[in-house]
Amino acid sequence: MRVLLQRVSRAEVRVGARVTGAIGRGFLLLVGFTHADTDAELTWMADKVIGLRLFADADDKMNLALADVEGALLVVSQFTLYGDAAKGRRPSFIDAARPEVAIPLYERFVAMLRERGARTETGEFGAMMDVELVNDGPVTLWLEK
Repeated sequence: MRVLLQRVSRAEVRVGARVTGAIGRGFLLLVGFTHADTDAELTWMADKVIGLRLFADADDKMNLALADVEGALLVVSQFTLYGDAAKGRRPSFIDAARPEVAIPLYERFVAMLRERGARTETGEFGAMMDVELVNDGPVTLWLEK
């Protein structure tokens, strides 16, 4: 499982003209799954995302978690996170989970985030999505389990 996490002051995802998810302050998560992912990876990642202290406290130190700032999550499926461009000029996506595996993993991961109390919005799995975001400082993390 791979997650590209971006701290945002605003983010939204659209399918055509329809907004499928929008948040203010929080994290935009681009999420990719591999065929070997299990509930253990999902649990670890949900706990990691919820617990990360990436927001500034009164002393301007990254010391506050999502719940401390009443932040939200926007979770967008992104199979290309498993693209391998080591050889040639066209990436291979052989490690990316097929939809019949990835969709249940994506749905379970979103449910886990919600179970942990995070307001969680989503994109639409497999759709052509337009994602718009406003960075909240240069805070981007690559998480993998």
